[in-house]
Amino acid sequence: MKRVIKSGLIVGVILFVISYGGLFLSIMFFPALFVDYNNPLFNSDGSRDVLFYMHAFIISMALSWFWERFKPLFKGGSIIRGVEFGLVYGMVALLPVMWITFSTMDITVVMVLSWLFYGIVQAIIAGVILSRINP
Repeated sequence: MKRVIKSGLIVGVILFVISYGGLFLSIMFFPALFVDYNNPLFNSDGSRDVLFYMHAFIISMALSWFWERFKPLFKGGSIIRGVEFGLVYGMVALLPVMWITFSTMDITVVMVLSWLFYGIVQAIIAGVILSRINP
């Protein structure tokens, strides 16, 4: 369990930095995508903002546990294992969640696809890091 927590914290810090930086770059390069976020559905009074920033650590702990449990199933080098790990996570967890999210909320297909892409990229990055620090 100690290995899962340590790996999860390392991945969490890296994902936090990449995600936060990626958000600013995405807004700069794809501003039209973020116009849809000016919707009452996404407005917050600020009391839960810390939950948004904790996301990288929550997902990294879950992915670290998932990696520890299923890493023997992934073969090859660390990049191949990380990509396969991210794609498996995307198919098993993200795709069904994005499907139900799109079917129940008034959001665009592009928004849902961007979330799916973002989640898979996060999982691939986490998988590559985890395969190197916890082979």
